[in-house]
Amino acid sequence: MAGAAEREEATGIERPPFRAFLRYFLGLGTWGFGGPIATVGYMQRDLVEKREWLHKQDFLNGVALGQTMPGPLAAQVCMWVGYLQRGALGAFVISIPFILPSFAVVLAVAFFYVRYQGLDLVQALFYGIAPGVMAIIAIAAVKLSRLTNRQDWRLWGISAVTLVVTAVTQSEIAVLFIAAGLLMVVVEAPPKFLRRFGAGLYLSPVLQPASLAVAATPETHLALALFFFKAGAFIFGSGLAIVPFLREGVVNQYHWLSPDQFLDAVAMGLITPGPVVITAAFIGYLVGGLLGAAIATVAIFTPIYLGVVVPGRWFIRHQDHPQVGAFVKGATAAAAGAIGGATIVLTRQAVIDTPTALVALTSLAVLWRWKVPEPLIVVASAAAGLLLY
Repeated sequence: MAGAAEREEATGIERPPFRAFLRYFLGLGTWGFGGPIATVGYMQRDLVEKREWLHKQDFLNGVALGQTMPGPLAAQVCMWVGYLQRGALGAFVISIPFILPSFAVVLAVAFFYVRYQGLDLVQALFYGIAPGVMAIIAIAAVKLSRLTNRQDWRLWGISAVTLVVTAVTQSEIAVLFIAAGLLMVVVEAPPKFLRRFGAGLYLSPVLQPASLAVAATPETHLALALFFFKAGAFIFGSGLAIVPFLREGVVNQYHWLSPDQFLDAVAMGLITPGPVVITAAFIGYLVGGLLGAAIATVAIFTPIYLGVVVPGRWFIRHQDHPQVGAFVKGATAAAAGAIGGATIVLTRQAVIDTPTALVALTSLAVLWRWKVPEPLIVVASAAAGLLLY
């Protein structure tokens, strides 16, 4: 990109060879625990501050784009770095070493999970992991709501509506994300043709009002591809925003997994390094074997990739447009509410007795009080499951 190249020349930043970026993201994909915010923080520390491989503004543009487009933030910023270096091809190539380590770990775990899930040891592990994961998702919903909604009662209202709808219907309605985004466009930055007829619509924010099937058919593989492609297009705000969407399709619509198996899949996405949406690989393996895992992973990351390379140049020119900002705020508020609603639904399945309630409450208290890495919570919950099962 011309702007990035000009800044490098003006500031004296020397662009390293592309293979150096590949090595860096292979390492980050291997040890990048802590969730998307932490992973993006590692990138800023290493690429901008320590190594000075990127100009700060170029990096922040990628973060802003990631917060605007659907997709997990860490994967988007990674692809953005590649896009700055080698365009669309660079964004694709650089994502491979970042995703590959967590993909390999998830496949290994899925392999043993399929074969030994009936053992008491495995059941005991996930007996503790499931309520621990519920605490992680609940905290994620609260953090996302606070970050996005702040003091705006309209956004809190959107989150509350999607929370209630998700909890009551026990399903995630993807169109609510789009509707929430468009609603905020109308009330906060209405197009000109609406301003003439609906000036009174504006509301000030300061007012107070299955069984496992690894021998899948081609039809199942096609269904996996279409479902996970659609899922990748609706991950607004956080990688965990995909949880209610996945549950609706995987458990309720296609009946590929049981509710307990789905909770185990979410746990795998949290305990491994890299983006949380690698959960798709675990689900894909359980449903369609190795090919299913590959199809699900490629499908879920394809819209994320397109969300970086297609609007990249346009976004840099229009990122401050009020209608763009309004849509993002509405969609993200809806995502936060959906995560909260999904937490209520999933907790009913994970917290089944006093010991699991104790694990959930303890995990919630620890996460609320201290900044403990999420994988450590999952490991501690697994240990508690071994003791309490």
